[in-house]
Amino acid sequence: MEIHALTLKEYKSIFDTMYSSLCLFSNKYVESLEISEDIVQEVFIKIWEDKVEFQNENTVKSYLYTSVKNRSLDYLKSKYVKSTQSLVKEDIADWETDPFFLREVVISETSIILEKAISTLPKKCAQIIKMSMKGMTSLEISEELSISLNTIKAQKKIAYKRLKPLLKDYFVLLAFIFEIRN
Repeated sequence: MEIHALTLKEYKSIFDTMYSSLCLFSNKYVESLEISEDIVQEVFIKIWEDKVEFQNENTVKSYLYTSVKNRSLDYLKSKYVKSTQSLVKEDIADWETDPFFLREVVISETSIILEKAISTLPKKCAQIIKMSMKGMTSLEISEELSISLNTIKAQKKIAYKRLKPLLKDYFVLLAFIFEIRN
């Protein structure tokens, strides 16, 4: 891909692919999904209006994550936030570090990979796996969905069997993510 401003089709594709994960990424900083959505929308608007040029998909992602981080930090440093919330300077200093930024980017990117793989599962199977990933036990899922425990176990087995080949190339990355979250 040569250096060029995004076409409308490319822009829409990147927006559709990245919007949710960028909002979650921003939310790690600002702790408000509504404000995160505003920040991400502002970044996308700026890209479109300024006709920012990119070399390839990786430079687009890098630009987006960096821009969202910077806008999120700017928001936290704003007079409004300072007057309404008590933020610890050490927290902001930690959030400005490369390790924090890189860890959150990896988590966001992994979430995209995981969501894409889960979306290939049958609806009920995907729902059960998502509930399980949120920490719910099979018994809790069974009670909430009014489905037998054996059905939950069978659905999980189907999910793992289908997800394993889709996620095999990402095993180390997923293990890393689940390690840093615990």
